[in-house]
Amino acid sequence: MSKWKVTFVDDHGETIDEVFECEECPSHEQAAKLIKERLLPVAAKLDLNDLEGRTTDASVKNLKTQNSIQILGITPI
Repeated sequence: MSKWKVTFVDDHGETIDEVFECEECPSHEQAAKLIKERLLPVAAKLDLNDLEGRTTDASVKNLKTQNSIQILGITPI
């Protein structure tokens, strides 16, 4: 499995790097789900209501609007 560094800005405005293992480079949507599972495990289990299935990148938008976390980039390690 390959390791990927996901860089994002957290709710305090700090830039953070988290490392995840995935077969392929995760999309921003997949990275948002991985971040939620690691940093916000309770929120990761919640339903996205109307967003999921109706909006592209529902997890990315939810992470930004609800938790003020924005993904900046994904790079291989």
